[in-house]
Amino acid sequence: MSDGKKSHSPTSSHARKYKLDFSSGVLKILLLVLFAEFCAWAYQTTLPPPPRKLGSPDGLPLTSPRIQLRDGRHLSYKEYGVPKDVARSKIVYVHCFDCSKYQDPFAFSASPAVIEELGVYIVALDRPGYGESDPDPKRTVKSLAIDIEELADELNLGERFYVAGYSMGGEVIWSCLKYIPHRLQGAVLISPAVNYWWRNLPSNLTNEAYSRQLQQDQWSLRVAHYLPWLTYWWNTQSWFPGFSVITQNPAVFSPADIEVAAKLNAMITDSNLAELMKTQPRLQGEFESIHRDMNIGWGKWQFDPLDLGNPFQKSNGSVHLWMGDDDRIVPVTLQRYIAQQLGWIKYHEVVGGGHTFAFADGVGNDILKALLKVKE
Repeated sequence: MSDGKKSHSPTSSHARKYKLDFSSGVLKILLLVLFAEFCAWAYQTTLPPPPRKLGSPDGLPLTSPRIQLRDGRHLSYKEYGVPKDVARSKIVYVHCFDCSKYQDPFAFSASPAVIEELGVYIVALDRPGYGESDPDPKRTVKSLAIDIEELADELNLGERFYVAGYSMGGEVIWSCLKYIPHRLQGAVLISPAVNYWWRNLPSNLTNEAYSRQLQQDQWSLRVAHYLPWLTYWWNTQSWFPGFSVITQNPAVFSPADIEVAAKLNAMITDSNLAELMKTQPRLQGEFESIHRDMNIGWGKWQFDPLDLGNPFQKSNGSVHLWMGDDDRIVPVTLQRYIAQQLGWIKYHEVVGGGHTFAFADGVGNDILKALLKVKE
């Protein structure tokens, strides 16, 4: 007879306990699997695709000459000006970020008559991973200076030559002054990029200049400096904007830049050239060109340009730094400080000039004449 109390079966109690334990264990395993899959997915998204292959038999067609470097890589280049065997001055030009050998300001803003008169030969190269130059997976701040020296030797430019660079290419000129000064006859940096982490730049100046950059650029540069393995993902994901020069945010261009761009577009009537200028920079993919560029330019440098001494103390050469005072990509305040600290730099500031002032009519003539010490 029942006493009104519920009876508990040991078997059913054990089953419930077992069921609860089993469910908890499965949940943990499922969460672990999901976390592992998420990590694998996240890792895969940070990995850039391999660069597109160049040349025959199954790669992209080559449209310009190349030289082979000692390590087997190739550098692509374009020559113009007077023939090098009669040239009085030979210049190696280094292009800017997200550009190629076809975006050379001297080709647009220096008149053929002045180039002829000055006896100038210019060779513009594609930096590694850009255009038709092979990528350099081991690229460092130093390596491109050595590549330039090899290019000069392969093209028989002589014991000494000039170097000129614009924006990120201008930043490369510091490496030339550091690592191959014995080969240089002179140098010019045009709107050169600045690494905010160079140790000799005062923190009050860099903090002020950095704070004036677009928010998206502040984050993009932090990633390139502190988390370079994340640069590709950061600038290709769609959740928030990447580096403004990549996304072509109009906020980084001054009124002068917009005017220069309009005139350049009107000037380029050759449809083939227009197509090359558009497609060559990222021909092999984005990582080996623009993203590796960011990692090198804003990464950790092996030297600080402000430690450099005058490489032409015992010769007739000179170094020129040209800036527009309305440059909204590279802070003019930092360039003024660099020029002030390195008293041997000949500093030229263009009033009202934006980042692209070097492409404005006649500016190439002015830069060449100053570099080659031609009196007006």
